Amino acid sequence: MKRTRIIATGSALPAQIVTNHDLAQKLDTSHDWIVERTGIHQRHIAAEGESASVLATRAAKAALAQAGLQPDDIDIIIVATLSPDLTYPSVAALVQGALGMTRGLAFDIQAACSGFIYGLTLADSMLKNGQGRRALVMGAEVFSKLLDWNDRGTAVLFGDGAGAAIVELAEN
Repeated sequence: MKRTRIIATGSALPAQIVTNHDLAQKLDTSHDWIVERTGIHQRHIAAEGESASVLATRAAKAALAQAGLQPDDIDIIIVATLSPDLTYPSVAALVQGALGMTRGLAFDIQAACSGFIYGLTLADSMLKNGQGRRALVMGAEVFSKLLDWNDRGTAVLFGDGAGAAIVELAEN
């Protein structure tokens, strides 16, 4: 029976941090109110020009370095995002280009909070069905550009960042 495994991970967070105390200065809220309801103490916010593909590329490079692999060792790129840079091309294709990959397929999926899990499931299925040996699965979001920072109901929940996992078809 074929199986897959995660062989490396990587992540990327923007440098700018917005704390609950920062939000409490602008919104009808407090640090304690946010923590009590969400457990969140701070969130990272993307700088100008720091898009989902930029963060995903940084996370991908970290995962590749951890695995000791080169970009062309990857056969499939899947990015789960609800905040793509553009409608077209996909974030996955932008990452593929930024990594200098010369082969493989790349596509985005939109499945909200469960997107990364769906991406792992797709990678597992595709690899088991002979469409490659390794997949790079990422979740990347830049919600700060989409949020209404005056809405306490959503502004306290979201930040920006990316995570990556390299999934490999196991030998046995």
